[in-house]
Formats: sequence, C-alpha cells, structure tokens
Amino acid sequence: MTLETYLLSLFSSIPSWLAIIIMAALPIVELRLAIPIAIMKPPYGFGMDPVTAFALAIIGNMLPVIPLLLYLEPVSNYLRRWKTGDRFFEWLFTRTHRKHSANFEKYGSIGLALFVGIPLPATGAWTGCAAAFVFGFKFKNALLAIFAGVLMAGIILTVLSMGINIFNGI
Repeated sequence: MTLETYLLSLFSSIPSWLAIIIMAALPIVELRLAIPIAIMKPPYGFGMDPVTAFALAIIGNMLPVIPLLLYLEPVSNYLRRWKTGDRFFEWLFTRTHRKHSANFEKYGSIGLALFVGIPLPATGAWTGCAAAFVFGFKFKNALLAIFAGVLMAGIILTVLSMGINIFNGI
C-alpha cells in the first residue's frame, strides 16, 4: 500500500476538504502530497478543482507554522535539560549550521522562502520552521518567508498535478 492510498483510506470517512487541510498540516505529507491527492480523480484522489485544492492545502500547511515558530525554542530548552535531549539538539544545530549556514547567511529570508518553496523531500514548512529557529530568524520574518515558500510550493505542485492529471487522462 502506497502512502497516497493509505492517506485516502485513512481520511475517507471525513469530508474531503477537511482531509486535505489535515494532510497538508502533517509533517512529511504537507502540501507535496495533499495537492496531488486533492486534484486527482477518484479512486486516486478526491477530484477537487485546482483552486480549491491549492487554497485548502495552503491553509493546512500554514496551520502548524505559528505554533512551531512560537514553541520550538521553549520545547528545545526544556528537552535540553536531559542528556539525550541536549545531545540531539546539539547534533541538530551543528548539522543544520554545517549544511545550510552559507545559504541562510547569504540570502536570509529569501533563502528561507526558496528552501521551503522548492518542493523536494525535507524542504517544507516544518523544516523551514526548524531552520528559522536554528538560524535565529525573527518571528515575523520567518512567518512571511515560510508563507511565501508555501505559496511557491503550492503553485508548483498545483501546476504539476494538473499536468499529470491531464497527461494520465484521469
């Protein structure tokens, strides 16, 4: 069973609009799967029009952003009180700085928006929130950059999903 079919079966008992919002709010899934599932016709998806799919996925993908931006620091500070938590966050911060610091220092908020906006694995809103936290972005700047990135990714995925839908005759 693929992740798409699992998600469809998991959310089949709730209204499709709510299913897309919930899917888009989930880490890993985000709008990278929510938009294609929303647009594709049954039994592969919900058969929504692209504008509705786009709007619902954007809403869902942005739902966890504000709590993540507000609470990542207090939660990490709390978990760092224990040796395992401290070791994990030290690893995370060191790794993130090593892999991405040049880009974030050079491009700032634009770099964060592009990071979130390019629909590749591990580059969505959840990871963008973690990167904003690690690099010390101010709340407003991080929120706007992540929102811009989510819009960019949503547009790209909507256009690609429409193309695949037409190409496959689904």
